[in-house]
Amino acid sequence: MPRTVLPFSLPPFTGWVRRIILACAGIFLFEVVLKAISLDRYNDLLFYFSLIPSEVLRGKFWQLVTYAFLHKTFGHLLFNMLTLWFMGSWLARGEGERRSLECYSFSTVGAALVTIAVSYTGVLGMKPDISTIGASGGVLGVLMAIGMLYPEDEITLFPIPLSLKAKYLVGIWAFFVIVSIFESSEGGVANFAHLGGLLFGFLYVKFMPRRGASFAASEKYFGLRNSYYRWKRRRAARKFEVYMRDHDRKVTFDEHGNYVPPDDDKKNGGSKSGWVN
Repeated sequence: MPRTVLPFSLPPFTGWVRRIILACAGIFLFEVVLKAISLDRYNDLLFYFSLIPSEVLRGKFWQLVTYAFLHKTFGHLLFNMLTLWFMGSWLARGEGERRSLECYSFSTVGAALVTIAVSYTGVLGMKPDISTIGASGGVLGVLMAIGMLYPEDEITLFPIPLSLKAKYLVGIWAFFVIVSIFESSEGGVANFAHLGGLLFGFLYVKFMPRRGASFAASEKYFGLRNSYYRWKRRRAARKFEVYMRDHDRKVTFDEHGNYVPPDDDKKNGGSKSGWVN
């Protein structure tokens, strides 16, 4: 039995999904105006901020992210943003804002890396100087995550009166992405980005910590920091023991650097130092 049935309708317009959509819409408006004023300036914009593999390897690393905010046509923008609105909000509702945004960002950058790698193989006529734009890689990564995390959930495909499980929707989408690679008039560049988004969405769900990469990174950071502080405390305790021994006095610390009072103090009601690990 499916866990739930979700209609293909627009969810609340909130969170990181709203910020991404508003950013893409505002940038697209700027593109349209700039293109009408100066085609050369518009081409400069694409050169610096679309994904051009050869330029990324020359140091324009920001293109790994900025390409996802650019769109070629209004239809391109509309399809990506409507899909992101529905799918991104669905994932955020189930996994939380931070983890769903991580998945989108991870898939966006991953799609760019796949595009760069494949562009240098020359397969299907691909070249490293061809640009790629659009948020499809990140959107498809989110879709893949939903298909893996909620495979039995059903989507009503508006306006078609048909419900489809998420896992089948992902499979159908992946099929069309793979087929379109071999039919693309531009060597499959954009569609390899789509495939990369699906791949990295899968990798994110499969291998990233359940509570998100940023949470795991912060836990790792604080764990290393605390280990460093514990090491400093033990080191200070050893130095103090040596200092007191040189002055014919004996003090004792345990393996954590906590002061251990003499037996006489313990008999009189003494206890360990307040230092705790």
